[in-house]
Amino acid sequence: MLKAHNSLGVIFFPAFDWSISPTHPEREERLLYTQDQLKEEGLFDIEGVREYKPGVASVEDVERAHFCFPDVDAVATRSHLIAAGGAITAARLVMDKEQDRAFALVRPPGHHAMKVVHGARGFCNINTEAVMIEWVREHYGVRRIAVVDTDCHHGDGTQDIYWHDPDVLFISLHQDGRTLYPGSGFPKECGGPTALGRTINIPLPPGTSDAGFLMALDRVVLPILADFRPELVINSAGQDNHFTDPITNMNVSAQGYAELNRRLAPHIAVLEGGYSIQGALPYVNLGICLAMAGLDFGGVREPNYDPERLREPRKVLDYVQEVCDLAPKLYFDPPREPKDGTFAGDWFVRPKNIYYDTDGITEAQTEMLYLCGQCRGLLKIESRSTNNPLCLGLEIPLHACDACRNMGYKILEESQLKGEFRYIQFVNRRDKEYVRYGF
Repeated sequence: MLKAHNSLGVIFFPAFDWSISPTHPEREERLLYTQDQLKEEGLFDIEGVREYKPGVASVEDVERAHFCFPDVDAVATRSHLIAAGGAITAARLVMDKEQDRAFALVRPPGHHAMKVVHGARGFCNINTEAVMIEWVREHYGVRRIAVVDTDCHHGDGTQDIYWHDPDVLFISLHQDGRTLYPGSGFPKECGGPTALGRTINIPLPPGTSDAGFLMALDRVVLPILADFRPELVINSAGQDNHFTDPITNMNVSAQGYAELNRRLAPHIAVLEGGYSIQGALPYVNLGICLAMAGLDFGGVREPNYDPERLREPRKVLDYVQEVCDLAPKLYFDPPREPKDGTFAGDWFVRPKNIYYDTDGITEAQTEMLYLCGQCRGLLKIESRSTNNPLCLGLEIPLHACDACRNMGYKILEESQLKGEFRYIQFVNRRDKEYVRYGF
C-alpha cells in the first residue's frame, strides 16, 4: 500500500448548482471528470491522503479582504462562500498540523476579484485566496505570506488587494498581458509606495511550455522566496496554461504542472482557472495531488501528450530568459517610487477605471493610502459604478498604529455627517470591527 511522504488534505467543491451559463467555460461539470479521475486512480486509498468537505465563509470573512458594494450578499452566492470556505478549510488543516499540505479543489475561481467588488469580472466574484489569507492572519497571527499564481491569466485581483502590503509577496507567472485578458501583469507593476518589490510579474510569451515555465520558477520565483522567507506559501493553481485549454495559448503539460508543484512545495494550493474539462483538469489535478503528497507522478499522462511537439521554439525560450533576467531585480533592487499614482501631501493617490467584463459593469475609483511611517497606513477608497452611486471603503490595517486608527474613525464620522456616500464599509482589522452603513 502506498503511503504519502507528506500527508495531504483534498477539499473538493465542484459547485454543481452554479454556472455562468450552460455553455460557459466556467460551468457545473468543470470538475466532474477530475472527481472521477482521482477516485478511479485510487488517490484516496493512499495512506496519508484524505478528502474533506468545505466549510462556508462568513460575511465577516469576506469583509476582511473586500469592500463589497452594496454588500456581500449582492455580489456573492452561496457557492462563492463555500469555495472560499473550502480554502479556509485547507488553511485550517495546515495551520492546525492535521495535514502537511492541502489542496482546495473548488470553484468558482476568484483571483480577478479586486479590493473593491461591485460584481463579477474574469469569472470571479470574491477572491478565494485573499479571504483565506486574511482568515489565517486573524486567527493564527501569521504575518509573512507568499502567493505564487500559476494561472495563465494575470492575477490582477490578488495583486490589487496586496498592492500596499509589504508582508504579502505576490508573484504571478502568466501569459503576456498583450495577448490575453486582463491585459495587465507587466514587470513595471511591482507594488505601491510601502510595498515596492512585493509584487513580481513574470509575463511569458504564447507557446511557452514546461521548460520555459520551470525556468521562470527556478531563476525567479525560488530565489525570491528563499530571500523573503514566508511563513506560508500558497499556490494560486490555475491550470489554463495547459496545451489543450480552449481560451489560452500556452503549452504546459500535466507533467510540467506536477514538477512545478514539486519544486515550489506550497503549503496550500487553491484551484483557479483551467477550462479543458476532459483533456487537462483530471490529469493536472492528479499530478498536483501526487506532487503535494511527495509521491511519484511520472505515470500521469493526458491524451495527445507529445513533449517534442509541445517544446517551445528557441526564440520563445530566449524571450523567457530575458524576462528571467529582469524580474529578480525588481525584488532585490526595486524602484524608489511606484510607476502609477501621485503623492498628495501625506497620501498616495491612485485613480483606477475598472471594467467588470462578466457582468458588464464599469467602475471609477480613487484609492488613497495614508503614508504613515509607523504602520502600513490607513486605506481609503472612493468608488462609483454603473451599479452603485458613490461608495466609501475605509480600512484600518491589522497592525495599525494609534494615529491611523484614530484617523480612520475621524474620517468615518465626517463622512457620515456629510452624507455624500450611498454606502460606507468600515473595516477595523486591529480591533476586529466590521460595520456597514447605507444612506
